[in-house]
This record gives sequence, structure tokens and C-alpha cells, in this order.
Amino acid sequence: MSVAKAENIATLIKDNSYVGRGIVIGKSQDGKSAGIAYFIMGRSANSRNRIFSEKNGEVFTEPFDVSKVEDPSLIIYAAIRSYENNLIVTNGDQTDTVYEGLKAGKSFDCALESREFEPDAPNFTPRISGMATFADGDFSYKMSILKAADDIGSACNRFGFHYKSLNGIGHFIHTYKHDGNPIPTFEGEPERIIMPNTAKELADEIWANLNEDNKISLYVRYINLENGKEENILINKNK
Repeated sequence: MSVAKAENIATLIKDNSYVGRGIVIGKSQDGKSAGIAYFIMGRSANSRNRIFSEKNGEVFTEPFDVSKVEDPSLIIYAAIRSYENNLIVTNGDQTDTVYEGLKAGKSFDCALESREFEPDAPNFTPRISGMATFADGDFSYKMSILKAADDIGSACNRFGFHYKSLNGIGHFIHTYKHDGNPIPTFEGEPERIIMPNTAKELADEIWANLNEDNKISLYVRYINLENGKEENILINKNK
């Protein structure tokens, strides 16, 4: 069986005007760090009126201008949270679903059984989620996508992916294939990418190649697997 070639994430996003929201998880090339990234894009004024904020190690989406918020239900949420030795990252309030599920003794996959795609017809935006689990100086990670089974959202299809961390390899999952109306949903397995050695390298590569008009915010965290030291980078287009 052949394994998909790992690409630079820049190659996958630079000519795509709208990949939506994206999650990256993987291990640095030198094998020293676990890396995660989350970014958001937006086409509407409501979607673009956002920033990331970090509080006590957790990352949240917040309105940039509170007076212009139209519907906060699908755009304001905790994107990154930790529970014990697990780091959770998602594109919606299912972050809290996974967090509460872990507290109740459920697995990542089991917790997400209670959720499905977003109710934003006709797009039915997928819910994408990831979780890195740390143990014995290393980590493994999982990814999930919950998608509409048809163009009227009559059912939810659930796809889960489990990975052992490998030096220099990461996986990238995003909500949409490209722009459109309705917007076509991401298809297939998470894309296999090359993970650089530092959070700054990954942040620079992502931010420079996301569509200038539609990119909104980016957060990257690298965690040293030996001592737990973090390198965190937060970028907001709205300042």
C-alpha cells in the first residue's frame, strides 16, 4: 500500500480562496515537539467580525466589534481546551462536548456521537475536531469530521482518524474544498503535511498563504515533549 506524500501546507492552501476553518496536528521534524494549529476564515461581515483570545491556556473566538454581532451561535466558542493529558481543538462548541465527555469517562469519538454538522443550510458546515493525547514523552492524536449525508441535511456521516505521531508529519483537515455557493464540503482523509520544527515556521507558512481577503485569525501551539514548554503564536487580522 502506498502512503500519501506529505506536502507543505502552503501548497495546499495558497491557491484556494476559501478552505474555511482548519485544524493541523503533528510532530516537528526534529521529533522534539507536538504541534497544533487552528485558523478561521470568513466571507460574511458576521464571520469576519472575530478575533482569537487566549485565557489560561485556552483559546476562544470573540467578536471584534460587539455592536456588529448578528448571530453569535456558530461563531463564538472555545476552540482549544485541555483536559488532563489531552489537548482538544475544534471548529465549534463541540470543544466543550469533548471536554465534558472526557470528564464523564467517554472517549473522543463517543463524546462526538451526540453532535452533527452545523445547521447552516445550504452549506451544512462540517464539524471538524482533533485531540492530542500525551503519554510517556510522546503523543498520539485523533481527528473527526461530521458531515451532512446529502444536500438537504437529512442525516450525519461520521468519520474518525487515529494517528501515531511521526517525526515531521502532520495532518490537516478543513471544512471546505474551496469557495462556492453552496460551499462544497471537505472530502477524504485529512491531508498529510510536513511539520516544521517551530510554531513560528508553521504560523508564517499558514498565514502568508491563506487568502488575504478571507483569513481572520490563526493560533499555533508547539509543546516540547521533554519538558512541556510551550511556544504559542496568536495572529488576528482585526487589531
